[in-house]
Amino acid sequence: MNVNPTFAQRRSLSIAVNAAAGAFIGVGLLSAVAVHFQRDGTPLARRVAAERACARHAYASEREDCMRGWLNAPRAESVASR
Repeated sequence: MNVNPTFAQRRSLSIAVNAAAGAFIGVGLLSAVAVHFQRDGTPLARRVAAERACARHAYASEREDCMRGWLNAPRAESVASR
């Protein structure tokens, strides 16, 4: 009877495959989150400003219409001139 326990040794190939799979899944999740947040193209600062500007409306439908109008309004672009 052998009293010394022997553990199965991991092969370096399985470690590399597991690391690559983990990296692939991580990059996929991060890119999915980034695409989700950038889908409509509105910067977060403009969305927050629109929510604050339209906070006085009591009903959600009025608030959404106000925000839509506020976000679609033309904004002044500052361009540096020489």
